[in-house]
Amino acid sequence: PFVYALISSPGNIRNLQKYIAINDQLADPRKINRNDKEAQKLIKQGKTFVLITHGIHSTEVGSTLSSMLIAYRLASSNKSDIKKILDETIIIIVPSLNPDGVDIVKNWYDKTLGTKFEGTSPPELYHKYVGHDNNRDWYAFTQVETQLTVDKIHNVFRPQIVHDIHQQGQTAARFFIPPYEPPVEPNVPKQIIEGYSDIGKYMAKKMRDKGFQGITTNTTYDAWTPARAYSHYHGGVRILSETASADLATPIEVKFDDLRGRRGFDAREESENFGPVWKGGKWGMRDITNYMTTGAFYLMKHAAEKRKDWLERFYEIGKEATRPRKDGELFAYILPESVSQNGNNDAYFRSLDLMQILKAGGVESGRLSQDTEINGVSYKSWSIVIPVAQPYGNFAKALLERQKYPDLLDGENKPIPPYDVTAHSLSLMTDVKVTEINTPFSFTNYDGGYGYGVGSGCGKSSGQMDKFALYRSSIPVMDEGWTRWIIERFAGRSSASCTELVEATDKLFAGTIDPALMTIIFPDQSPNQILNGYKEDAMPSEYTGGVGKEGVENLKRFVEDGGRLIFLNRASDFAIEQFKLPLKDVTDGVPRKDFYIPGSILRTKLDTAHPIAKGMQAESIAWFEDSPTFEVLDDARVKVIARYPDEPKEILLSGWALGAEKIAGKAALVEVQMGKGKIILFGFRPQYRGQSSATYPLLFNSISN
Repeated sequence: PFVYALISSPGNIRNLQKYIAINDQLADPRKINRNDKEAQKLIKQGKTFVLITHGIHSTEVGSTLSSMLIAYRLASSNKSDIKKILDETIIIIVPSLNPDGVDIVKNWYDKTLGTKFEGTSPPELYHKYVGHDNNRDWYAFTQVETQLTVDKIHNVFRPQIVHDIHQQGQTAARFFIPPYEPPVEPNVPKQIIEGYSDIGKYMAKKMRDKGFQGITTNTTYDAWTPARAYSHYHGGVRILSETASADLATPIEVKFDDLRGRRGFDAREESENFGPVWKGGKWGMRDITNYMTTGAFYLMKHAAEKRKDWLERFYEIGKEATRPRKDGELFAYILPESVSQNGNNDAYFRSLDLMQILKAGGVESGRLSQDTEINGVSYKSWSIVIPVAQPYGNFAKALLERQKYPDLLDGENKPIPPYDVTAHSLSLMTDVKVTEINTPFSFTNYDGGYGYGVGSGCGKSSGQMDKFALYRSSIPVMDEGWTRWIIERFAGRSSASCTELVEATDKLFAGTIDPALMTIIFPDQSPNQILNGYKEDAMPSEYTGGVGKEGVENLKRFVEDGGRLIFLNRASDFAIEQFKLPLKDVTDGVPRKDFYIPGSILRTKLDTAHPIAKGMQAESIAWFEDSPTFEVLDDARVKVIARYPDEPKEILLSGWALGAEKIAGKAALVEVQMGKGKIILFGFRPQYRGQSSATYPLLFNSISN
C-alpha cells in the first residue's frame, strides 16, 4: 500500500476542502481574475501546505523511521509551538515514497544481522526497476510511485513547501540544507529561490544555535533539473535535507581524520558554508533521526510563523506565470507534427506521448481550430498548442527547450561536475518537433485526453524477437532495471511478437549457454563489475564473482556459433577488451579538462539502410553519459550505424559538452561481425531512464532477428 497522512488541527481537517480550494485559486490567479484584493482575502484565510516525503531511497533507513517520530509528536504534543504548527499549516506526510524498498532493505538487514555483512546494501535494486533513480523521475512520471505522488498529493494539495528527507555519505557533513549551489535551472521562479534560501538559512541557524554540528549550506547539491524537483515548477520550494548515514541501522565509529569535504567545504574546517565542526565519534540511528526531526520541526515552525509570506509568495508565482504575454515574448509552443496522417503516423503518436507527460504535470494545451499561418509558416488545423501563460508554463518550457548548461570551471580550469546531469529536453528525447512562437495568435483550449502510454510512439522493431536474455549482475545496476522496464512495456508493441525475456546471471555463463537463446543484452555497467562482480569478502559467497574468464570464453563461442550480444554504454568497453574487437574507445584516458560530457543530448547521423536503423530518420540523438566513442580499426568487420557529426559545433543539442571535437566524426553505434554471430555496441544509453524513447527503436531492432 502507498499511504500518506494528513496532520493538522481538528478545525483545519474539518475544513480541508476549503483550504484546498483556496490553494487552488492562489496557484491559478485567473480563477479570481488575478485580483490582488481577492487574493489577500484568500491569503488571510488560507493555510500553508507542507509535504514531507521520506524514504524514496530505501537504504536511507533513518528517513522512513523519522516519519513516525514526526507524526507522533505532531499528533500527541500539547506544546504551544506544535499547536501553532497545527493551526497555521496542513502537514502531509508520506512515510515512504518506495514502500516495497523498505521491505527489501529490511529483509536483507535481518538476513545479514550478526554477520560480517551486516549493514551492507542488498544485492538487488531496492526499487523493482530503477533503484536510486526513482528520484530522477519527477518530470517523466514513468514509475507508479511517482504517478501516485504527483496525481494524488502534489496536484491535489499544491504544497508551498516540500521537505524531502534524505541521507548522504558517512564522512562528509552531518547535515545539508539549502540554499543550493549554482547553477539553478533558469525556469525556476525567483520566488522559489528566495523561499528555499530563507527557510534553509533559518533551519541551519536554529540547529546551530541548538548545538547541532557539521551543518553545510550552499554546497554539494544544485537545483538544475526538474527530475528531482517537481515542486520548483509548481509553486512550491523543495527543501532537500541530507543527513550523514550509518551502516543502514548499525552504528559506526567515524574518526576525525577520516572526515572529508565535498564541493564547497572541508568537513574538518569551519567556513562560511560549513560549521561548527563535528569532531567525529560514534554515529548511529538516533543521531540521524535527531537531525532529521529537528530540521523538520524548524521547517514547520517557519511555515507556521511565516504563513502569510508563504501564501503571498505562492500567489506571486501564479500571478507572474499567468500574466498575458506581449508581442516579442515567448507566447506558445506548437507541435507541428501532432496531427494524425491517416491514423498511422509515428510523429503523431510521439506527440501524444509527450502531451500525456505534460498533462500529468498540470500543463494546459490547446489546438489550432483551422489551418494557420504564423510568421510565414503554415500549421495544420488541430495542431497542438502549449501556451506559456498558464500556472505551469515554466514546467512545459523546461521540458521543451534545449538546455545550455554553463561552463563551470575550477581554479585549475577543470570542469566542475554537476550534481546529476545537464540536460532534460524531453522534446529531443521523445523526438517531437517543437516550434517556439513569439507572436500572439488564436487557438482553441483543449481539455481532452491524450490516451497513450509513455513510449507508445517509440517506433517498431523490424523483425521477430526470439528468446533473449538481459544480463543481471549481482551488483545492482539501475540501467538493467530501466532496460527491463522498457522491454516489458514496449518491446511487445513491435510489428512482430516479443517472445520470452529471460534473466542472465553470472551463473548462466559458467556452462553451456541455452542454445535457444538468440540474444543477450548487457546493460550499462563498468567492465570490471561485469568481469569480476563483488569481491569475495564483500558479500556472501552466492553473490560474489562476475562473468569471469570462463564466462567470457562461453560468450565468445555463443557469438561465433551465431548468437548476438548487445552492449550498452560502458559495457561496450568490456566487449572491446574481452573479445579483442577492432575498435578503439577514443574517450579512454582523455583528461577531464580536455573532454567532459556529463549527461547531455548529442546529435547523431544514422545509416538508415542498416536494419538496426530501419524506419528512423537520418538524424537522431544519443544520451551521452560516461560513454565510449568508437574509432573503427577494421572496416571489413565493423559496420557503423550511428556516428557524430564531423563539425564539432553540430554535436551538442542540449546540456554541456567540453571537448566535443574529440568525438567529431566518430562512431556511436556499431555492429561487429564475429564468426557466424554479431556484437552490437551502443556508445550511449538508448533507453536512458525510460525517457529517451527516440532511440528505443535502435534497441528493439538490435534484439530483432
